Amino acid sequence: MTFTSSAHVDTFTRDHLPPASLWPALEFTLPELQYPEKLNAASVLIDGGVTAYGPDRPALHAPDGTTWTYGELQQRANQAAQVLTEDFGVVPGNRVLLRGPNNPWLVAAWLGVLKAGAVVVTTMPMLRAPEISTLIGLTKPVVAISDHRFVDELSAAASADVSVLSYGGDGVDDFIARCSAKDGQFSDVETSADDVALLGPTSGTTGAPKVTMHFHRDILATADTFARHILQPTSGDVFAGSPPIAFTFGLGGLVIFPLRFGASSLLTERAAPVELAENAAAAGATILFTAPTAYRAILKAGRGELLSRLRIAVSAGEHLPKETWEAVRNATGVRLVNGIGATELLHVFISAAGDDIRPGTTGKAVPGYRAVILDDSGMEAGPNQPGRLAVIGPTGCRYMDDDRQAKYVINGWNVTGDTFVQDEDGYFTYQSRSDNMIVSSGYNIGAPEVEAAIDQHPDVVENAVVARADEERGSVVCAFIVLRDGVNADDAKRKEIQDFVKATIAPYKYPRDVRFVDELPRNPSGKLQHFKLRDRLEHENDQLAGAAATQP
Repeated sequence: MTFTSSAHVDTFTRDHLPPASLWPALEFTLPELQYPEKLNAASVLIDGGVTAYGPDRPALHAPDGTTWTYGELQQRANQAAQVLTEDFGVVPGNRVLLRGPNNPWLVAAWLGVLKAGAVVVTTMPMLRAPEISTLIGLTKPVVAISDHRFVDELSAAASADVSVLSYGGDGVDDFIARCSAKDGQFSDVETSADDVALLGPTSGTTGAPKVTMHFHRDILATADTFARHILQPTSGDVFAGSPPIAFTFGLGGLVIFPLRFGASSLLTERAAPVELAENAAAAGATILFTAPTAYRAILKAGRGELLSRLRIAVSAGEHLPKETWEAVRNATGVRLVNGIGATELLHVFISAAGDDIRPGTTGKAVPGYRAVILDDSGMEAGPNQPGRLAVIGPTGCRYMDDDRQAKYVINGWNVTGDTFVQDEDGYFTYQSRSDNMIVSSGYNIGAPEVEAAIDQHPDVVENAVVARADEERGSVVCAFIVLRDGVNADDAKRKEIQDFVKATIAPYKYPRDVRFVDELPRNPSGKLQHFKLRDRLEHENDQLAGAAATQP
């Protein structure tokens, strides 16, 4: 692997890239993916936006009506870079950790870190001190910047060699106050296109987090593939969405994409689905990013009219059932844009929009990417044969110091851990997470299909399905279900749901084990953590086995 000359004085990230032999293949097949050797993503996104669209164009909106223009965002990003370099001695290649909800100052700080040539590590504001401590230990930041409402957990986690700053408070050392004392004049560091710009911890849906490493060119590549070709944004679009900016789905949809195309973004710190839709409608949003769960909740609340004003509604982060797609279409006229992405590849790489959408499928490989299905032997599977989804494009998996790199990258392909089938026309249809396929009495049962059936029951708020070990059948389908308020969680309701599923999908797929719970485990980005439910069942089995062993 040949690198260009790095601008990083602190070489930590290049030193901790995986061996070149374990990298995925990288392809730059589109003209717009031919980036110069010297490239600073922040310079392109905000300085380029000011040059192309003028400083007075709206850039960021808040639900309270506050708006920052491109010029104001540029000035505050420059001030942030000045504080980091002049007050705290940050040099190119240092890591800077960010912690906060979706608000304008988090974006200004993110851009300022990149302008300074440093490497940004954006974390979820809901993480607790032990989780933050783990990430600090992995990424070794020299400065950490937090919204003042979330600084206590950060301060408890930070070691003595990490300078902790908070913003939004009233102290003289507040980050915003420090920025206000700067003149906003900053010469961006001329980083290389293949200098690491971003360290992204994985969302942890399968266990221990990994840290993915992304270059400056990767940030732009997500906009020049999925956004440019599927969303086709214009400078008049207003983006909105629920995912945190610390989650790469949110980073793309709420920061990278709008700034790349001169559009603006509505930032909501945290909102329930209906409130999100109300805020988006009030701000005149034209493109919305959220999960299938949120779209279903908006419809169940009878507020589908809030979605009907959108030009594009993107669904990702979870499997989008055909029933949900059709329900949104019938209620609002909006055709949900489905998509699958991964933190390892930074954003969405399979999708479809407009007349190319086929309900029930995820779509085709996004321009700039290739995708195939691999069988158990690692060979390309034929049409309609289930197997592991494998992807190659301008972005790819590079874990920082993690043996799991060799499991994710196979023969140059990024192998995502999802089971899909591909039809003769190149459309991909989701089956299951590869580690969430339930095999019961010889039948392969995709947990998402069962979840989608259960979700259709009017008394179900949400559910998660996993395999439970069973001596007779190998495994049985086990469903953890949250019921709506006022519904009795009893045996009669359990049988009613089981019969409902039997009538909705093939009867052998019904959940033989139904457990009512108050809530489901989710990570800070909102994704269901099925592995925690599997761990719970394994713990129960261990207890039963231990009890049986003590019986005379």
